[in-house]
Amino acid sequence: MDRLLTLLILTFWMVPMTTLAQTENNRKTVVIIDPGHGGSDSGATGINECQEKDLVLKIAKEIVRVNETFLNNRYDIYLTRFTDTLVSLQHRAELAETVKADMFISLHCNHSNNPNARGIEVFVPLKGKYVRESILMAHQLQLGMKQHIGYKSRGVKFGNFQVLRETVDYCPTVLLELGFLSNSDEARHLNEEDNVLAIALSILSGLKTKKKLKR
Repeated sequence: MDRLLTLLILTFWMVPMTTLAQTENNRKTVVIIDPGHGGSDSGATGINECQEKDLVLKIAKEIVRVNETFLNNRYDIYLTRFTDTLVSLQHRAELAETVKADMFISLHCNHSNNPNARGIEVFVPLKGKYVRESILMAHQLQLGMKQHIGYKSRGVKFGNFQVLRETVDYCPTVLLELGFLSNSDEARHLNEEDNVLAIALSILSGLKTKKKLKR
């Protein structure tokens, strides 16, 4: 899809979010974007030799750029890493408490021995204070990517990932698996600039979910 057309479609779709980006005390919504892996931990390697750690960092930076350039810093966005460095899972989760996050989104890419496996998966924690809000946000995110980007949705699932376990008592939290790097079509899709923009916009638009309860 043409870059400008993608931007126009998704930006106009996101317009109703304006009032939802403020908390009750009128501060901006604080969002943590967690690009998975990094440094010596490359994550999955794609059929085209792309690495998960690089792709998710590129998407995370695009989310920041879109928020600054097109949304007038509607959100306060924090990244758990800005470069190709390995940050411990504990430190990633601790950031949620430190900045009093309203949402935590961990970005990953999938891999399978089946080259035909495709689609996105969204994981939520098994239990915790903000499980319900996490499930609502997960459904919103997967629905947006299915409807506006064309991803096949593999559903919302429960997962016992450390970053989910250790953030769910601070804020709604999800882990996104953004397609299969073992699938040639999805690996190519994730490497294209326009698609990175579309994914970033779709994730931002998925923040229209119900906010966490008052502390």
